[in-house]
Amino acid sequence: MERSAGILDVPIEYDAAYEIASRSRGTPRIANALLRRVRDFAQVKGDGSIDKSITKIGLEALNVDANGLDEMDNKILSAIIEKFKGGPVGLKTIATAVGEQDGTIEEVYEPFLIKEGYLMRTSRGRQATEKAFKHLGIDKGFTQGGLF
Repeated sequence: MERSAGILDVPIEYDAAYEIASRSRGTPRIANALLRRVRDFAQVKGDGSIDKSITKIGLEALNVDANGLDEMDNKILSAIIEKFKGGPVGLKTIATAVGEQDGTIEEVYEPFLIKEGYLMRTSRGRQATEKAFKHLGIDKGFTQGGLF
């Protein structure tokens, strides 16, 4: 991040660089895109240098949370949990529910969600994990089945 900031000729604090890197999914392309967007916020709302406070403002405005999940990641998880009770649900159904191409979900969003433990791919479809429920602050609501 510090190297990329140097190329962009924008001063950056270590904490800010770390914050951007930690939310970039470990992908340099995403890290550089976030850096450019945060730089824009620093130029408009700050003095042009990137510090931790301007970084948090920029990333919040971009809907990138502390775990690196963006708006579409959260839409996918919310759809699976709220509309389909956590799954399992088919990829095409998820795509229709969130208004995205199924190929894009499968190739862009799903690998990160699976790698980070928010989503499982089963033979019956995609299923949200307990971590996804906790991330969205949703109680699973599963009961014992009436025996007790």
